[in-house]
Amino acid sequence: MTIPAGSTAATEKTPDEMRRRRFLATLAGSVALSAVMPHALRAQDATPEVQPEVQPVDTPPAPVAETPELPPFSFDVLTEEMRKAAGENWHDAEKIEGALAGLDYDAYQRIRFRPDHARWQDEGQEFRLHAFHLGWLFKEPVHIYEIVDGRAQPMAFNTHDFEYGGNVSEQIPEDTPMPGVAGFRLHNPLNRADIFDELIAFLGASYFRALGRGNVYGLSARGLAVNTAMQGGEEFPRFTDFWLERPVPGANTITVYAALDSKSVTGAYRFVITPGTTTEMEVTARLFLREKTDQIGIAPLTSMYLFGGADPRGFDDFRASVHDSEYLVLNTRGGETFLRALNNPPRLASSYLGAENPLSFGLVQRSRDFDDYLDAQAHYERRPSLMVEPIGDWGKGTVRLVEIPSKLEGNDNIVAFWVPEGKMEKGAALEYAYRLHWGMAPEGDRSVDRARILRTRVGEGGVAGVEQKSDTRKFVIDFEGGILSSLPADAELVPQVSIGRGEIKQAIVSKVSDTDIWRLVIEAKADPGNVAELKATLTGYDQTLTETWLYQWVRE
Repeated sequence: MTIPAGSTAATEKTPDEMRRRRFLATLAGSVALSAVMPHALRAQDATPEVQPEVQPVDTPPAPVAETPELPPFSFDVLTEEMRKAAGENWHDAEKIEGALAGLDYDAYQRIRFRPDHARWQDEGQEFRLHAFHLGWLFKEPVHIYEIVDGRAQPMAFNTHDFEYGGNVSEQIPEDTPMPGVAGFRLHNPLNRADIFDELIAFLGASYFRALGRGNVYGLSARGLAVNTAMQGGEEFPRFTDFWLERPVPGANTITVYAALDSKSVTGAYRFVITPGTTTEMEVTARLFLREKTDQIGIAPLTSMYLFGGADPRGFDDFRASVHDSEYLVLNTRGGETFLRALNNPPRLASSYLGAENPLSFGLVQRSRDFDDYLDAQAHYERRPSLMVEPIGDWGKGTVRLVEIPSKLEGNDNIVAFWVPEGKMEKGAALEYAYRLHWGMAPEGDRSVDRARILRTRVGEGGVAGVEQKSDTRKFVIDFEGGILSSLPADAELVPQVSIGRGEIKQAIVSKVSDTDIWRLVIEAKADPGNVAELKATLTGYDQTLTETWLYQWVRE
């Protein structure tokens, strides 16, 4: 464990801390003992004695000891250290104790990083760094290093970097040792040249989230998912250390490196971040399996879907919809765009979209009007969509979607990630590269050539406005755009509709009068307890005219 200035360390070290010291010594170098030994200890001698006066002698002055130069840092060096770490035993992460560990939710919310203490406030800098305080849920220190001229040195933080509201300052005495931080965030003049807005935050396990222009925080990404929704429980790897290249004044791109560690896997990560209307992050992940795992999820995305127009689920709420994302999108290299409407299911549910070397996939927010949500605080209409663009050939695999029942909008209950084909054996080394696109309408969030799915609505089957009890479910899908919008109402369109573990009773397509919208109405039936998978497109004139609509109906 590297101790920032003003901190103290325990005299006994855990095996993990000892391994960590060896690791960081390789990356950051060591300094001469005289440079780190407390001045009082260096100066003290045996009981002082009165010495006779000694006349000076012409002898050459002793050479001045120089602090050894820090060794170079590189992504390859980090990669090799994480490869070695995968061959060592895993130990629980170090945890804070004392006053920092005692911070609860209310106290933690009153702590703010001081903007005037932001790192990189030099003239011309496009990025500023703020740290997150330890405490509450964040009890495992994260260590941050700055890379200058290709060499890494620790970035030290202490209690003077934070503001403590209320009576929190009484809980955290001045000069309390800070063995690290919980994470960090980067600020950038994303929306206005004179204001440094939040751009991206790394906080908790391997979670991070970013913003495009005009966005507010919504869904998150992760470094890696391990055994999500599998028997035996999920494993949450964490970023233990970060290295940030000090940005060059005027540069609009910043590079961040991270070390990932968990019981089953280690990893070296590189993030090249470019803010903009759509903020882009180019990610390279080099992974080393410490143990055999049942499943790893590459480029995992985490979001929230409570209810929406598609299926209100009985929530007694004045708002029309509450969600950070409403669809899972998968684009294939064959030109197909699959759109899976998200659900808040009555029980844990999973969907699997098989693909080979996909063009892109992600979680998107398509409804962009305030009236779609009516939430003046959360502004769900401004939550970013996030698309994953694989770089290189990812081979065969599956985009897995996990939906978890939830009653609170504070719970992230949607997870999506790429599962590569093949077994994940101990000793395996993997490398994946991809781009993350965060924004209001990132490339790939909709089909370029075909009509897009405008909305999905679900309700009881049968004739509307008639008192009845139907055993069918009605699905209404509206399409807009592409060639479809220019076709007349009498155009010969054919709905291609299918269902697994159920029965299609009716499928009717028609143009909505005085609009360019075409509506497909499906009546379906399934036995209680079944999980029915529905699929639909509109075809005509020897071509597919729309995106492919997917839906999972959990029949209660």
